[in-house]
Amino acid sequence: MRSRLFFVPLAVLLLALNPALAAEFGTHIAMREKAAATFYVSTHIQGFGDTELMVDTGSGYVTINEGTLRTLKRQGGVRYVKRLQGILANGSEMEVSVYAIGALNIGGNCWIHDVEAAVFPAGTRQILGLSALRKAAPFIFSVDPPSLVLSHCAATAAAVASPSPSAIAFNVATD
Repeated sequence: MRSRLFFVPLAVLLLALNPALAAEFGTHIAMREKAAATFYVSTHIQGFGDTELMVDTGSGYVTINEGTLRTLKRQGGVRYVKRLQGILANGSEMEVSVYAIGALNIGGNCWIHDVEAAVFPAGTRQILGLSALRKAAPFIFSVDPPSLVLSHCAATAAAVASPSPSAIAFNVATD
């Protein structure tokens, strides 16, 4: 019995002192619910500006439209990565270009660096997908209240460490 009483406070102390655990679930982002049970977050795309992205955990990639890509290219805020055969939510397939965005800020509190984004035609709804959310994992998507709780966020764009491009691998269909 005595060893149990010692173990519990020790475990609590070790968890509190572990900086990796402190980074998990530390950033709360408000979402806005719109029609058809869709949820949006305010986002700042470096080289583009402020925008709103629909949160879609079923999308393998962040998606941007051609208008956003044009602005990012003018500002030097993207680099071409590859072509991708994506499977859309309706089951159809579309070949799209994938670009790496220098950085984006979700909700004003979470900078994420080197995010891969699939590019869709002009006017297409832009999506916050798993290529960004994985970098802020583990995360919680809550509908009541509508919010995202993200992990491992950087407070500033400069504080974000760039991962090795070879360490980024995705095997998820785009919708």
